[in-house]
Amino acid sequence: MIKKRTASTKLFVLDTNVLMHDPSSLFRFEEHDIYLPMVTLEELDNNKKGMTEVARNARQTSRNLEEIVGSNLTKLEQGSPLSINGNKLATGKLFLQTEAVSLELPMLAGSKADNQILSVVLALQNSQPGRDVILVSKDINIRIKARAIGVMAEDYFNDKVLEDTDLLYTGMKELPADFWEKHSKAMESWQDAGRMFYRITGPLCKSFIINEFVYYEYEKPFHAIVRSVEGNSAVLEIVKDYTQPKHSVWGITARNREQNLALNLLMDPDIDFVTLLGQAGTGKTLLTLASALTQTLDKKIYSEIIMTRVTVPVGEDIGFLPGSEEEKMAPWMGALEDNLDVLNKSDDDTGEWGRAATQDLIRTRIKVKSLNFMRGRTFLHKFLIIDEAQNLTPKQMKTLITRAGPGTKVVCLGNIAQIDTPYLTEGSSGLTYVVDRFKGWTHNGHVTLVRGERSRLADFAADIL
Repeated sequence: MIKKRTASTKLFVLDTNVLMHDPSSLFRFEEHDIYLPMVTLEELDNNKKGMTEVARNARQTSRNLEEIVGSNLTKLEQGSPLSINGNKLATGKLFLQTEAVSLELPMLAGSKADNQILSVVLALQNSQPGRDVILVSKDINIRIKARAIGVMAEDYFNDKVLEDTDLLYTGMKELPADFWEKHSKAMESWQDAGRMFYRITGPLCKSFIINEFVYYEYEKPFHAIVRSVEGNSAVLEIVKDYTQPKHSVWGITARNREQNLALNLLMDPDIDFVTLLGQAGTGKTLLTLASALTQTLDKKIYSEIIMTRVTVPVGEDIGFLPGSEEEKMAPWMGALEDNLDVLNKSDDDTGEWGRAATQDLIRTRIKVKSLNFMRGRTFLHKFLIIDEAQNLTPKQMKTLITRAGPGTKVVCLGNIAQIDTPYLTEGSSGLTYVVDRFKGWTHNGHVTLVRGERSRLADFAADIL
């Protein structure tokens, strides 16, 4: 069936969902070999139609397979090398199923695609006793069935940014109680354009990341942002205090430390990309909208606000609706409406007419867009808000962020504990991916919001349910 290679290289049998999740998975197994059962190719063919991400990935996988197999039609049993198109790390071979397998699985219904894949893996295991044959699938059920019949099975981990999301960059660091004793020698301080800077030197400075917040909560509280790091010294800038009513943003003041730090990033025109993580009710959307309205309507830094989100329903889909793109997106934008209500209520002096006028003005400046029509666009001087960003794959996230033209700020909001998309996990979500990859860039900022501020009921529910 397959020419036996050294026992040190493993043989990975790929399930269709791995290929449809990541078409480049064919090149991610280094020196090991890949085997594709005929059922996998059939399922790829069945899923190639349409404009969904899955259909695009199925078509891309088919193109990759054609390039790998190429004109090697006579020697398919010996495998086709995977090191094509500069993929030099993939030194293994690709094998396609060229012979029918007649292995009965008495416990399982034979005609089902998953069970046919399992019978192929069992046959390979029997024909190559000295070699590890491993099934790779994103489907938990097939992995459980595989273990039940004595077949090795694994999830596809290559797309994971982090093994443990507890290690994800939070955007801030608490300074120890003895920080000033070790770092205040040769300290310099100066003011520039109303902002206060300190240059400090000491052992902790090496671990600082640019645009990371540092805070000291002992006898004299100190909140600052790291502006530059050079060896053992760092320049810190004191953050603006948005908890004070005189510094309120569109009538909103920060209610806790993390919200204050988030507003510092959102209101900084020099920061082009902001990511805010946090559970329900921490104020992600409200803070972002308040700062977007201030900078669009009052300061006129941006020409308009564009808001988009992934349309993944929590329950059943609501079906087709008539109307324009904005009207079709309206059911998904309840969060936007709720937050605008809060922002409008903050101005009580104007009365009903004034509020209605403000509301109309805000409506003209906020555009709601669907992700489906984002390809090929360029946004100039816009404030782009990507809500529910945890439901995006890293590839979709790249597509969206690369829409930004000059003068555009992109803000990604999400809660990685609330992923509604199949095959995405906390470790492989596009939001986790960008937080990790943008860390330390001079025009990027990130804050993980911790405390819920929605209501005592919502906070209690989030903790105990």
